[in-house]
Amino acid sequence: MKLSRIALAVALLPLGAHAEEVSSPAKSLELQPLIVTSGRHAEPARQATAATTVFTRKDIERLQVRSVAELLERVPGVSVNRTGGAGSQTGLFVRGTSTAQTLVLVDGQRISAASSGTSSLEFLSPEQIERVEVVRGARSALYGSDAIGGVVQIFTRQGSGDGLKPYVRLGVGSNQTFERSLGVSGGDAQTRFNLGAALDETQGIDATRDNFGANGDDDAYRNKSLSLNVSHRFNDDLKIGFSALDQHGQVEFEDIFNTSLPTTDFQLSSLSSYIDANLSDVWNSRLEIGHSEDKRDTGNDQPQAGADSFYSLNTYRDSANWVNTLALNDRHQVLLGADWYEDRVTGSEDFAEDSRWNQAAFIQHRYKAEGFSTELGMRHDKNQQFGSENNWNAALTVPFNSSNDLILSYSEGFRAPTFNDLYYPDLCYPGFGCFTSANPELSPEKSKSYEAQWRSRYSETGALELSLYRIDLQDAIVLDQSFIPQNVQTARINGFEAALQQELFGWRGNLALALIDPRDRATGHTLARRAKRTLSLDLDRPFGDFAVGASWRAVSGRYDDADNTQELGGYGLLSLRGKWQASQEVAFDLKLNNLFDKDYAEATYSTSNGRFGYNSEGRTALFAVTWTPQL
Repeated sequence: MKLSRIALAVALLPLGAHAEEVSSPAKSLELQPLIVTSGRHAEPARQATAATTVFTRKDIERLQVRSVAELLERVPGVSVNRTGGAGSQTGLFVRGTSTAQTLVLVDGQRISAASSGTSSLEFLSPEQIERVEVVRGARSALYGSDAIGGVVQIFTRQGSGDGLKPYVRLGVGSNQTFERSLGVSGGDAQTRFNLGAALDETQGIDATRDNFGANGDDDAYRNKSLSLNVSHRFNDDLKIGFSALDQHGQVEFEDIFNTSLPTTDFQLSSLSSYIDANLSDVWNSRLEIGHSEDKRDTGNDQPQAGADSFYSLNTYRDSANWVNTLALNDRHQVLLGADWYEDRVTGSEDFAEDSRWNQAAFIQHRYKAEGFSTELGMRHDKNQQFGSENNWNAALTVPFNSSNDLILSYSEGFRAPTFNDLYYPDLCYPGFGCFTSANPELSPEKSKSYEAQWRSRYSETGALELSLYRIDLQDAIVLDQSFIPQNVQTARINGFEAALQQELFGWRGNLALALIDPRDRATGHTLARRAKRTLSLDLDRPFGDFAVGASWRAVSGRYDDADNTQELGGYGLLSLRGKWQASQEVAFDLKLNNLFDKDYAEATYSTSNGRFGYNSEGRTALFAVTWTPQL
């Protein structure tokens, strides 16, 4: 599908970016939602200098998403690749950067695997999520490693603070899919809590197309999730909180070389606690400590002779951070902080090194004058393995009037080499000897980003955000001809994003458009698996107790390899949804995904029989009922 003409047409439509849910169209832009992730402290959305997309709990329920990936692919500049159906490996490409170059947080805790550097988004249940903030653009001056493409922060479900509210949801759909969740939230002006549990199961789909060996079977997925979020405010100046999220289950996948039936038992969990205090009229201090784990046990029920039938790899991470906000006066604000975390890996293979720590300090100053405001920040990281790293960011905001802002910004990013890059054990094969597959001399990947944003609130019910940016990437880590990682790649990424929002005649429209050109500067080739053009459109309309909606997502063709010889075709997907609020306590939802049963692939794999594209889910339906009894 050619998107250039479509992009030109829809860019002129008054539809748009995701924002906080509000009570009526007339108040859409009167309320200033608070954003946490962009500046590491709560601030009005207009003050945040980084391009940010926000999804609330109401957005998640309105869109009826079944995965975090389905939510994130609505963000301008974000491309998602999957290697099959539910629970399959998911790649996240923000502004043309790689999956490992975007930092993912759950309630402030890093959840990436220290071995690979990637985050298991495919295992996160939307039922346990209150809010998602997606910051686009490098933020290493505040967050350190991995924040080259941006930062995705997921907040677990929270209590409303207005009494006890239980909820139960049951869903059934295509491919023998069953979704069950229940929970209770409550509290008062001082204490709030939410406790939720969910069980998702599906028979899945056959992810491969060659039917070699046992590859003709469906790949089932089972996920049990539990979340707890508690906060207590002692007074206006002191608040404490605790949150926990645990996802564990099993996913089947294809053995593309043999005839076994492999499975992975997984657990993804995080714990976080904080104390937030106003120490004076100008000084707010927040101390957080946390722990996260990513565990994988992979095995075959039909192990092959001479091959490993079991493999495990686990990440354990402890962390602490201290953030201080000093509002010196009406014009000057200073952010001061310190971070520490330690990664440990264990598994069936012994790494040359199995732990390392990182400590950092950062400072950011914000100045607000009559006709402009500035932001300047710097962070110093010290890592046990690669030494020290400094990163800067700067921004200038010029408000032309009460409704239009121009933001010019510069930001730096870096990504530390992973345990796989640095310490992976030598690979030994009987009769062939041992081969080195790690490089302990690697340096961090680095980036420099330049961006111009235009933000316009052109009406009471409409908003437009435009971003034009360039990213220069240096010392990117790639495998050489001997499959040893090296700092050899340089890349440049040019991009344009448009996010629009409009409410018209009762319809709510959200549109996200992205055009990117990600290039390897040495070869001129397009970076693998990055779609150059993406478009997402959501339309929703309430009719009393009923509501209807539609989503259309279009993705251009892209290459699946660095040499640009394996091309994946573009595609467009249409989804429909409806909701009936049958009573104050009972609601029914119906979602139809991929309405026209489009056959498409987001990644490929190779076997002795050739190269094939992974299957994606065809037309699916999910019907759900939600019960919220009034106590």
